[in-house]
Amino acid sequence: MSETKAKKNIWTRARDMAEKAPPERNRYVDFLRALSIMAVVIGHWLVAAPFVENGAVNGANLLELLPWTQWLTLGFQVMPIFFLVGGFSNGVSWSANRREDGTYAHWFTSRFRRLIYPVLPLFIIWTVIAAFGTAMGVERTIVALAAQLALIPVWFLSVYIMVTAVVPLTHAAWRRWGLGSFFALMAGAIAVDILTLQYGVPYLNFTNFAFVWLAVHQLGYAWSEGYFAKPSRAVLTGLAGLISLALLVRFGPYPVAMIGVPGNDLSNSMPPTLALLALGIAQTGIALALEPQARRMLDNLKIWTAVVLMNGMIMTIYLWHLTAFVLVLVAAYMLGGIGLEVIPGTAEWWLMRPVWFAIYIAVTLPLVMIFARYEQAGAGSAPSDKGDVPHWRLITGLLLACAGLASTAVLSIASPLGVTGVRLWIIALPLIGAALVRFGPVYDLAKRRAKPSGE
Repeated sequence: MSETKAKKNIWTRARDMAEKAPPERNRYVDFLRALSIMAVVIGHWLVAAPFVENGAVNGANLLELLPWTQWLTLGFQVMPIFFLVGGFSNGVSWSANRREDGTYAHWFTSRFRRLIYPVLPLFIIWTVIAAFGTAMGVERTIVALAAQLALIPVWFLSVYIMVTAVVPLTHAAWRRWGLGSFFALMAGAIAVDILTLQYGVPYLNFTNFAFVWLAVHQLGYAWSEGYFAKPSRAVLTGLAGLISLALLVRFGPYPVAMIGVPGNDLSNSMPPTLALLALGIAQTGIALALEPQARRMLDNLKIWTAVVLMNGMIMTIYLWHLTAFVLVLVAAYMLGGIGLEVIPGTAEWWLMRPVWFAIYIAVTLPLVMIFARYEQAGAGSAPSDKGDVPHWRLITGLLLACAGLASTAVLSIASPLGVTGVRLWIIALPLIGAALVRFGPVYDLAKRRAKPSGE
């Protein structure tokens, strides 16, 4: 089959799915999901700015080299939009599950598999790369740097899975208290920042992973139930967020960069701060104020088909785009540092960005074509035909997977010690967690069938 024909088939399948979308579906949700992930991809490719100096690779960060670029993070830090979209989707899905008398295990198993399946091949491939690099004598610090850079995206999955796991609680809070549930979480984020930044309470700031992202997630519930149906309400929300953000950055301790910058004493994202929550409120208001015009735009079948196509592989693009980035840089270095001798931030460097982006895309596309099947397998999984996963398996699998993903972000799968050069325990956690959820129902059904009748 020719490449052109294959592309045509991919587009045709996406168009068929686009045409079958029910008329009541809010297409803007899918559009924002795709837009937010693509902004993350572009931001990562732009911020990481390594270059060769005196024969050695300098892992520069554009935000540190050119402080004015930190303002760009106000547009490229769009994780709040993804959690907003998640709140909308989870609220609609969980409400439908309740109407159909579905179980929590059935609902969350489907969501969990959809999120965890695509990351498993990424872990396995990078385990092989790290072990092979160590065996070949590559300096372990380089192996660790490459692995940690490629696996940066997995931190988000750990947080998002946990946020999804507590949807029954957060949605119940929304049904009972409405926006009061959002303001309660915002109050929690304010208290955490005060205790952390003013009184130096250690480690408490990590609880803002819950307070900040759950607060934005609650706004997704509000959106799904029509709270922002009037554009004027969305505009006021956006203005409130922008004014709050401006005051926090101008008079508070918060940096303007909405992601971590080397050398900064405070990061707005790891863990999230009140400033990032203000940005999330601003982005929510701006995005939903534009919803009526955007939904009219998405009535165009070609545009809607493109959105459907992107959403069918969006998690794969997100997970593999930095692997493509690393592969390109390694190849350029092995070819004598071609293109890496240009100092980041110079006019020549900016002029070369389109060329480098084209190369990144060219390497990312084959990876997406190869590994998108795992995302589609997760989306297509149907746990109902095997019975519910027992709760103890589901919770254990969830905790193990999230612990592994979080450890990957904090540490690295590459180890400075040991024969393999890999922290095998980090690799094992999400694999075991996924296996518990994947094979739990099969095992329990088989065990029940094996019991004598009457037991």
